[in-house]
Amino acid sequence: MGFFEGFGVTIRQHRLFGGRRYTKDYSGGRVSRKKGDDAPDLAGDQKAPKPERLHGRHVLNRYEDGMEKCIGCELCAGVCPAKCIYVRGADNDPENPTSPGERFGYVYEINYLRCIHCDLCVEACPTEAITETKLFEFSFTNRDDAIYTRTELVVDDDGKAQRLPWEDWREGEDEHTSGWVRATSPSGDPDFDGVIGWSGDLGFGVRPGEGTQTERDH
Repeated sequence: MGFFEGFGVTIRQHRLFGGRRYTKDYSGGRVSRKKGDDAPDLAGDQKAPKPERLHGRHVLNRYEDGMEKCIGCELCAGVCPAKCIYVRGADNDPENPTSPGERFGYVYEINYLRCIHCDLCVEACPTEAITETKLFEFSFTNRDDAIYTRTELVVDDDGKAQRLPWEDWREGEDEHTSGWVRATSPSGDPDFDGVIGWSGDLGFGVRPGEGTQTERDH
């Protein structure tokens, strides 16, 4: 009986029977709006607005001098509940170091077939190396593309996330990463509202504080 009840739920959700579809037609990051939908109209080729605290595609950040922030400590891999991160550290070359510390992330992989975008890797990182952008519209035609390596994850010479062929990037989607949100959150203590608590990022410098809740509401 449960088998047929499941079909009944699906049928009742169909428009022909007065229901509303929960799944929209995928259109490469765009949303198809139909007359009568509650969602606001989006003119042309636009994405639906995203909140600043959205968790999207990861990046590995660099300091303003170009040094990589990742020190290969593997804390992000250890805390990941989906076991989608694989990290191996290596000693820096004293003559040509990759990071300011003794070690750097020699191997860094994220399997997006497993990732649940929980942001625990960002919270665990002691150097603010890994953060999440606001890009969520990316898909793959084969399983190999879903495994991002250090080559794809490290930001470019301008501090911007690399644009891969299967990603639909728009303006501003890499400006306010979840690392920026974490670093500006007062965690309920008003003494830390607006206090800058993180290092500068390549391409962005030291960003201003997020502002108080009252300022955001107005």
